[in-house]
This record gives sequence, structure tokens and C-alpha cells, in this order.
Amino acid sequence: MSHRLDVTIESADGTRRDTQFVTERMYNLGSATRDPDTAVAHQQEVAKSGIHIAFDVPAPRIYPIALHALTSDEALFVQTDKTSGEVEIVLHMAEQLYVGVGSDHTDRALETVSIPGSKQACANHVAPVFWPYDEMRDSWDSCVMRSWVDGRLYQDVGVNVFIRPEDIIALVRKRVSSVPERDFTVFCGTFVSVDKALGYGAEWRYEMDAPETGRRIGATYQVIDILSEVKPEFRVPFFNPQRGKVA
Repeated sequence: MSHRLDVTIESADGTRRDTQFVTERMYNLGSATRDPDTAVAHQQEVAKSGIHIAFDVPAPRIYPIALHALTSDEALFVQTDKTSGEVEIVLHMAEQLYVGVGSDHTDRALETVSIPGSKQACANHVAPVFWPYDEMRDSWDSCVMRSWVDGRLYQDVGVNVFIRPEDIIALVRKRVSSVPERDFTVFCGTFVSVDKALGYGAEWRYEMDAPETGRRIGATYQVIDILSEVKPEFRVPFFNPQRGKVA
């Protein structure tokens, strides 16, 4: 089984090539920072909403993700009003390593019960333009990622906070037994929001800026809560009120 995504490869000389990325496996990482202490602020941020990190598992933590969750569509469908995006480095290993940017959109209500489950409940949104990493290697640490929710700046972080792409690939190969030789995608973890609180909203926009090369990639998507379309008296509760578990 594999997933195909239409993308554009943008090279440093300005040439662009349309192609398809084939993904056979996808992984999301958590707490993938070079200095473990820099991940604490995001851990505290989610803890305010009752989300608890599995600290007994060595960081960065790895969440295998079903392939249908990978998308660059303009609309993203959810089933609660408590979901939020996370701007992240996206790596795709093909005939060479490519770098891009995406949003690990996450169901925060479900995350209080199961972090892996919450990662499956929403899509991994990705901007459909990628750069060859070999062309970015020397200037990589100058890149910056940002995200906005409903027009408000939500995250602003340099990629130098996170483990370098080549080291991420080596780490995933070491910790996961079934990583294919090529054709896999990795979302590389996120960072605390600018106001250190989870944000919610309908429109999410994110980007990666490469100031040394004058290039920028990114995307925008709309979140649609499809459960809200059902009249209130006919909605199945998201949580079982008797047992406090997901219905």
C-alpha cells in the first residue's frame, strides 16, 4: 500500500519540476529538539489542556501515521471545535532527501485520552512544494517556520531548534524496524506557540522562510467541524459521559 501526493520540486536555481511523491510509511515525531530543554515549553503548553506526554519513552517520540492522513487539500475535516495546527519540518525520502513544511493538525480533545489516537484523527497537512535538502544543507539553520490561526501569529521558530534532517532520518531508521529504504515521510515535531497556549480556529496558514536564499514555501487550509452540521439533539457525544472515554 502506498499514498501518492502531487508536489513541485523547487531548486535553488529557480527551476521547478512537477512530480508525485510516493509514501509507503509516515511518522510524526514529538519533542524532536536538539536541546531537550527547549521542548519543555510545548509540553507545559499542552499540559494546561490535560494532555500528558509519555516521558518514560525516550524523546523524540515516534507516532506511526496512517497514509490516508497525508494531504495538501484546502479543507480539513474534524469532529470537534478543539483542534489545532502545528507547523513542522516535513521530510520526504525518495531518490534523495527533500525538505518541506507542514502542519500536524491535532485533535486536542482526543489527545487528553490518547496522543497516538489524536494524531490519527486529523490530517497531516503539507505544502505541495519541496526543496532538495542537499541544496539547503549549508544554510539550513537560518530557515524559520511560522504559523497563523485566523490571521493571528501562532508560532514563530527557527529550524535550528530541531534535530537536523539527516539526523532525523538516521534516528527513525534506528528506532523503527520496518522503515523502507525510500518513499517515506516524516513530520519532525513542533514548538510552543508565541503566547504559550493552544490555539483554535477555522483558518490555518503556515510557511518556511529561507532568508539566505530568498525563498519561501507554505500553505493555507480551512478547518471544517462536520459534527457541528448535525443538529445538537442528534449528535453522538464525543466522549462517553458515563465512562469518560471516547464514544
